[in-house]
Amino acid sequence: MNRKKKLNKILNARIKKMNAKKSPSNKAKYVSKAERAKLEALENEQQTDNQVNSEQ
Repeated sequence: MNRKKKLNKILNARIKKMNAKKSPSNKAKYVSKAERAKLEALENEQQTDNQVNSEQ
């Protein structure tokens, strides 16, 4: 591989990485299993509170 081709390959790889970082991600942010369980518990608690309040 000649020098010019090698340099172009390296520079193109850098440009590709920079463009990938700039573009917005469609992927949802990771939430751990423990955090999901905590959120679910809070949600269940709120639902039970709403049911108790609506019965009174």
